Parts: sequence; C-alpha cells; structure tokens
Amino acid sequence: MSSTEPGRTGTASASHTRLTTAARSGRTVALVAGAARVWRAARERGMTLAERAAESVTPAGWLVIAAGSAGLVTGAILGWVEWIVAGIASAVMLALALPFLFGARAYDVEVFLDHERVVAGGVVGGEIRIRNRGRSTQLPGRLDLPVGDGLVELGVPLLRADHVVAQPLTLPAERRGIITVGPPTTVRSDPIGLVRREHAWDDVHRLYVHPRTVSVPSTSAGLIRDLEGNPTRRLVEADMSFHAIREYAPGDTRRQIHWKSTAKTGQLMVRQFEESRRSRMAIVLGLAAAEFADADEFELAVSAAASLGTRAIRDGRDLDVVIGAEIPRAVRGRLQAVRDLTAASPRALLDGFCAVRTLEETMPVEGVCRLTAETKTTLSIAIIVCGSQVTPSRLRRAALAFPADTAVLVIRCDERAHPRVQTPGGMGVLTIGVLDDLASLMLRGAA
Repeated sequence: MSSTEPGRTGTASASHTRLTTAARSGRTVALVAGAARVWRAARERGMTLAERAAESVTPAGWLVIAAGSAGLVTGAILGWVEWIVAGIASAVMLALALPFLFGARAYDVEVFLDHERVVAGGVVGGEIRIRNRGRSTQLPGRLDLPVGDGLVELGVPLLRADHVVAQPLTLPAERRGIITVGPPTTVRSDPIGLVRREHAWDDVHRLYVHPRTVSVPSTSAGLIRDLEGNPTRRLVEADMSFHAIREYAPGDTRRQIHWKSTAKTGQLMVRQFEESRRSRMAIVLGLAAAEFADADEFELAVSAAASLGTRAIRDGRDLDVVIGAEIPRAVRGRLQAVRDLTAASPRALLDGFCAVRTLEETMPVEGVCRLTAETKTTLSIAIIVCGSQVTPSRLRRAALAFPADTAVLVIRCDERAHPRVQTPGGMGVLTIGVLDDLASLMLRGAA
C-alpha cells in the first residue's frame, strides 16, 4: 500500500499540472483573440475617421497643413523663428476651423419642379423647401443643388425649430437633353474654406428637355390597303367605309348592286366605298458625326425627325423610329447595330429623342437604312433624315435599300441651303434650312 500511494500522488500532480497549463493557455488564446478583435475594430475605426478627415479637408486646408508642417520642421532644424511662427499660425487656423464641422444640420430638404418636361429654349420653375426638424434654432448655412453639370448655391437663413423656408428655383433649359436636378447637399464650412463637410439627400429629379417640333400636315403617301385602317378620299368598289350609291358601269361587280335603289330608279345602282388604308412608317436617323456640318445642324435633324414622328403617332400609324447605335471600335466592320426609340406615345418618343447624340463609332446612314429594311417588314413609307454631308450617291444607296413598293422620302438638313423639293430618280428629297420649312415643303412634296 505504501508503494502505491506515492504513485497516485504523482499521477494526480501531473494531471493537475496539465489542467492548470491548459486553462492558462485557453485564457491566453482568448486574451490574444480579444486583443486582435479590439485592434481590428480600432484600426477600422481609425481608417474610417481618417477617410472622413481626408474628405473634410479642402485643397486649401491641405496647403495650410503642408505649410505648417514644413514651417515647424524647418524652423526647428534651422532655428528660424519666423518659420516656427508660420507653422504655429497654420496650426491655430486649422484648429479654429475644426469646430465649424461639429454638429449636424437637422434639415428636411425637398425639391419641387413645376414641370418635368420642357421644350428646348424654355425655362422651368420650381422651389426648394427646407424645414428645421430639430428642437433648436439652426444657424445660417448653405445648400448646393447640382443641376446638370452646373451647381446652384442657395443661402439658408436662420431657422427656428419646425420652421420652413422656401427658395424659388429658375432652371433654364437651353439645349435638348436630360438634366439631372439634385441631390440637394448641405455644406458646413469654415469662413476661410479650410474644412468642409457635406450631407446629401436622395431627392433627385430628371428634367427632360424635348427637341423643338412643328406641326406637319398629314399625308397619304405610302399608305396601303387595309380593312382595319382609316378611310381616305379615294373611292373603290369594295371596302368597309360606305360612301354613296352611283349608276352601274360596265366592269362593276354584281355583289355591290343596291337592289332597293335599283327598284326605285329603274336602273342598276351600285354601292361605292371609301378606300381604307393603313400605314407602317419608318423614320431613320443616322447619328454619325461626320454626316453633319455642326451641332446645330444635328439638332435640326433631330427636331425634324421628332416632328414627323409625333405627327405619325397622332395619325394612328404604325411607326418605327430607328437610329444608329454605338459600335465598339474593336468590332467595327463585323458588327451592325441600330436602336429603336419607343414610339408608343408622343411623350415617350420625345423622351427618347432627349438622349440622342452624335456618335463617332456607328454605322453610316445607308447602313442604318439597309438594316432597317431587313428587320422591319411591310413598310409602306420610309423617311430618311440626314445631314448636309451625305452625298446624293449615298442617299440613292440608302433609298435603294428599301423594297420597291416602299415610298422613300428624304429630309436633308442644311442650314446654309435654300428650302427646295427635288425628285431625283423618283425619290423625294426635301432640303430644309430651318425647322419651319418642314411643314410647307411637306405640303408641296409629299401631299
């Protein structure tokens, strides 16, 4: 028994030692893991604060920091008191600027526009409303409102709690396009402009600046027979729209004899109808920059295409508006692409024209016409809108891309030319110098 007891004691001591060592190792690992987590959190917090600080310092502020650091280091090394004083002054300026960043503007900001669509050259009114949703009075501040590529700066006066102030807005819409209005951004900055802090809201509006359009006359050019179409002035023997009763003529079908009138008059009388027609029209606009003399000529072409498109929609025609698409330089020559604008309503079509611009890498107008003819079947009329740099031979190739039973009309935009109507090879070519020429030339050349 005596020999056994020491062995048990030794075993128990070894077990106790192992347990104590394991417990200490576990606590050490936990401490190390906790310290690592604290370090990561502190590092992330420090990086976040550093990023915010870097965003808050303006270029002028960085210049002051650099000048102050250089002044203190150089003055201390060389013993130049003036440089040390300059460094201290820079540090004092920066320290005095920092309190202007403290606190937050308790604002609710809303932007209202009178209209979200306007014609190029017009003006859109609106207002921006600022409410102090805090419990304390807010000091005067500044509000920035991005408008397209520009910036509107608005001063915010002293606002009491729950007080609202409205600032009027006047936004000129000089040229066609889509203007992004917003988001409004409050700006906190020191008087010198060393530091700056911004807060943006999510209130963003899109202002559609439509191209100028004119009212063009409706025409029957290119219409095809269709029982579900609209009646015209042309009289036919059989259709859906009844017109009148006339005397029988040799060649008339007997199915159209009106027997009641025949009994009254004693001679054969037949029914006469107005021909019903329906048009499927395509308006083709090339976007190659080389086909237009300048930006104003391209705007004229866009306005002409938009005028014709809105007229066709109001006439109830089936319409396809096809424009060139951008083609990457690497696949140019191997890829053909066009783009369709939505023509469900005049507003949708004009919204689509707002984003149209000239392209350097795109198909020429004759290529756009060829692809349109291949993809749009049963076209009765095709209107090609192009610039002055497209030669007559290219126009002929563009017109020949369409089937023989498709009437082709060319609207050639040239601000330096006199308005005229030409019919080379049976193809109607209308040359316009200003948008108002389109209506009169359509009456002369396409009625």
